[in-house]
Amino acid sequence: IHYLRLLLRRKVDYILCYKYKKRQSSKPRLSITSNGSIPIPILGRWETEAESGEAGAPAGEVEEPRLSEEEKALMREEFEAGLLEAGLQIERDKERATGLGFIRLHIPWPILSREAELQKIKVAVKKVSRLHTVVSDVIVLCMSAPLKGDLLCLDFLSFRFLHVNCLESSQSSFLVFNLCFTLISDVRQLLHEEWANYGVMHKYQPVDLIRKYFGEQIGLYFAWLGVYTQLLIPPSVLGIIVFLYGIFTVDANVPSEETCDDNLNITMCPLCDGVCDYWRLSTVCSLARASYLFDNGATVLFAIFMSLWAACFLEHWKRRQMCLKHAWDLTSLEDEEPEPESLDIEDHLYGYLINVSTLLFLIFVTFSAVFGVAVYRICMLSVWSMNPDPEAKASVRMTVTTTGIILNMLVVLVLEEVYGAIAVWLTELELPKTKEEFEERLIFKSFFLKSMNAFAPIFYVAFFKGRFAGRPGDYVYVFGDYRMEECAPPGCLIELCIQLSMIMLGKQLIQNNVFEVLIPYVQFHSYIKKRAAENNEENEEEKRPKQQFDKDFTLEPFEGVSPEYMEMIIQYGFVSLFVASFPLAPAFALLNNVIEIRLDAAKFVTEIRRPDAVRCKDIGTIWHIMMIFHVINALCLSSQAFVISFTSEFVPRMVFQYMYSVNGTMNGFTEHSLSYFNISNFPAGTAPTTTLFTGVSVCRYKDYRDPPWEPDAYTFSKQYWSVLAAKLAFVIFFQVCK
Repeated sequence: IHYLRLLLRRKVDYILCYKYKKRQSSKPRLSITSNGSIPIPILGRWETEAESGEAGAPAGEVEEPRLSEEEKALMREEFEAGLLEAGLQIERDKERATGLGFIRLHIPWPILSREAELQKIKVAVKKVSRLHTVVSDVIVLCMSAPLKGDLLCLDFLSFRFLHVNCLESSQSSFLVFNLCFTLISDVRQLLHEEWANYGVMHKYQPVDLIRKYFGEQIGLYFAWLGVYTQLLIPPSVLGIIVFLYGIFTVDANVPSEETCDDNLNITMCPLCDGVCDYWRLSTVCSLARASYLFDNGATVLFAIFMSLWAACFLEHWKRRQMCLKHAWDLTSLEDEEPEPESLDIEDHLYGYLINVSTLLFLIFVTFSAVFGVAVYRICMLSVWSMNPDPEAKASVRMTVTTTGIILNMLVVLVLEEVYGAIAVWLTELELPKTKEEFEERLIFKSFFLKSMNAFAPIFYVAFFKGRFAGRPGDYVYVFGDYRMEECAPPGCLIELCIQLSMIMLGKQLIQNNVFEVLIPYVQFHSYIKKRAAENNEENEEEKRPKQQFDKDFTLEPFEGVSPEYMEMIIQYGFVSLFVASFPLAPAFALLNNVIEIRLDAAKFVTEIRRPDAVRCKDIGTIWHIMMIFHVINALCLSSQAFVISFTSEFVPRMVFQYMYSVNGTMNGFTEHSLSYFNISNFPAGTAPTTTLFTGVSVCRYKDYRDPPWEPDAYTFSKQYWSVLAAKLAFVIFFQVCK
């Protein structure tokens, strides 16, 4: 009796779901179990697409979309007969009033053994107590999602058998299958308790259990995420130390103290034409002190450290990956050979043309969005400067900057979602041959579009803002009347820091909490309520406790690991490319990733259907991922060198201290970095119409130019060329240091 119970408790390897319209004239089909001995009438020969060489044909070529319910039922019966002929065992539930039917498939041990031999899967010579994974391929015909309303279509799919775990070869195969079912359930529960739980954030991930339950592809992703998060600890600690160093030494910083000194009585030129008034340099005191927190001498050492860290991170992951490949027996795994191309170049030409034209258009859209936000700041600066309130005028620069940064963040978040959908559409137009090729092209397009969208506003502030604004009396205008925006006297680094932190934190908080938690939660519970309402309409005799496969059907489908990689790649770009402007970026990334690991774990265990196991040698199976990391590392050093040289005030301060300072200190740097402008040289209509300042004959502006009393008035001074040469020399020196 015990042996018969073990025979009946078979492991469900795969679930097929189909929709139907309940037939009025026939009785509901009872739940039956077949091991291949029950004959089912066959109307035609069951053939797979693998045999006909058309595995990639779309669903629309398999059957016409307009089929009657009787034709669909006959096709299902024909398909089930093919499964039985292949040796699979079927368990079918009785049809329900909800219009959903489930077929449970069981793959016997002889079938798995045969497929394992065909796949040339290696097993240990000695008997060991650990579990071995057997993976095989089979081509089946299953019911896909509805097409055009409630119509169903048939699609030939290729899926991998779920992991079959065996203890010792001498045991009965049915006993092993029964044991495997229990172990699979225990692994899922164990993952939920020891991995998908915020209470165990201090523990290491059970990578081996993740790999056994989800497969090597997902196991490698979480292993990589764990290594990346672990290696973020040193730069996070060092970044916090750099920030604390700025806090403790800000009171001793001479340039910020000079900026805050009202006794210097430095009058600055207006920020806009006509409506803007002169202003005191001391009004940006808080901005100067905040800028020093991130723009100090320790930042340069931190930038050099981060450049070395980026290179060490990839090398450390390669070593860790080799250890996992050896432990998981992936060293001898061979890549699948692609199927021969069945389409001509003319078939791909249309998709390529659409891809190129669309990408060019999206590049234009991205830069137009950045330019649009810049125009918003320029216009709002003039509009809000008309406010007669002196306090409102004093804070107009900070108000415009803050609202512009928030607007930039919202534009980035919206465009990222749009670009993700467009990347999928463009990849489908290219008609890739395999799923791997589809993922490679998709992740390349996603990275190109999303990185351009995320980094374009930051690149603008770091390298373009204020570079082409001109000078008083000779400004550069947009739309004829609006001046190009300028950086504040303390420099653009503080604005770059705020821009980076807002986009980085906004993406992590909003995307993680809204798109990955809130929206799936609402969708799941709305679906549960809908199913509950449908179940209330069923007859009492059809009600029964929910089966596990019925519960899993309500979960979201697995969409691949490419979106997860893409989210971390963009974050890695923030951490490595612009960390010189925001040393706290690694700390925020570390905090996000500690939560992200458990968030993704809960999503994989409880919110999405269990994906088919996919074997791969490394994350380079989608080879664009490793290529992207190498490209980011190549740009990391140059980006940080240019940020320190051309965005921060580090190089001008060093040039002043060692070339122009009388006593070798920073005393007088603020006066040295500001140029003079005679207000009588304002073009007509550009001088302030009303002013609260009296006795002003000259105003100051941030630049290195000769004063109006020199023969070559308002031309670049010798100090300008000295500083420019020092900036270029620093870029070269920074490159050589690595």
